[in-house]
Amino acid sequence: MVKILVVDDEADLEILIKQKFRKRIREGEFDFYFALNGRQALDLLEEHTDIDLILSDINMPEMDGLTLLSKVKEKNSLLKTVIISAYGDMENIRTAMNLGAFDFITKPVDFRDLEITLDKTIQYRNQIKSTLKAMRENNILKMYVDETVLNFMGNKELESSLMENETIDASVAFIDLVAFTKISENEEPNVVVGLLNEYFDLMVKEIIEQKGIVDKFIGDAVMAVFQGENHFERAIRTALSIRDKMEQLPVFSPETNFRPEVSIGINAGEMVSGNIGSRSLKRLDYTVIGDTVNVAARLQSAAKPAQILVLESCAEAVKAHFEFQNMGEINLKNKALPAKVFEVVKSNS
Repeated sequence: MVKILVVDDEADLEILIKQKFRKRIREGEFDFYFALNGRQALDLLEEHTDIDLILSDINMPEMDGLTLLSKVKEKNSLLKTVIISAYGDMENIRTAMNLGAFDFITKPVDFRDLEITLDKTIQYRNQIKSTLKAMRENNILKMYVDETVLNFMGNKELESSLMENETIDASVAFIDLVAFTKISENEEPNVVVGLLNEYFDLMVKEIIEQKGIVDKFIGDAVMAVFQGENHFERAIRTALSIRDKMEQLPVFSPETNFRPEVSIGINAGEMVSGNIGSRSLKRLDYTVIGDTVNVAARLQSAAKPAQILVLESCAEAVKAHFEFQNMGEINLKNKALPAKVFEVVKSNS
């Protein structure tokens, strides 16, 4: 239902409008409110904040239509006003338009023209509301979905390309909060979630700083992907920064004696990027998969608190930039052969 406020000191206009629009009123499409001057109109707007548009005369006692127009613009710039007046000279029309009037109709009123103007104004109002709703939803969506996914969703060929994928060369890092279950067992859920969000926020800032992408949050761990030039070097710098900043944080509480530490596994190489899931269920996850990703997850599982583990082959490529410690061969879960693993100690630059 569209709620319309009619402001006019001619009482006969109320009868005419109710008669001319009786069908649309009866069908619940229009609901009219009436005021004899601008002052009454402002009182009604205070009482009924959901009024959609205003039809207003200019020449009225106590407060004229142009003053009302300026007051409405101050209070609600989205509320549209159509001026209906016998003073249809160019000066009044320009003044009304400059004050924000959506349209101008001269008296005596042609009700067919008024109906067309109402429908046009309502359509414009609906477009504005739809745009604002989309903006709000998009801002909310950005809190849950990575920018890469949003860019993909903007693709005009989205429907036909939902299940397409591509092979990329990138680095992936798994960053896990060590022993966070200690807090989960002893604190209220809202405390646990709040603290976890604080730690995640610290990690995400460092990931973004090195132009990485947060692929997903997995329990108390973060999966991040780095693409482009020097992606493995940037992944390591992110991991070192997160580890150092975590070490600077205080013990959470004397009772739990929990100190936030991370264990990190990083790997680089080819991986498949695309939508994984069920199109029938309408549940998809835009992510990366492949052996490179699996190895990074296994390296994180093998890492001790404050350790950053990488494969020897990857460490070799960036040895000029970082200091490594040889950890020897480690058996990674579900891997037939042991892997030569190095720990990242510090940056050389």
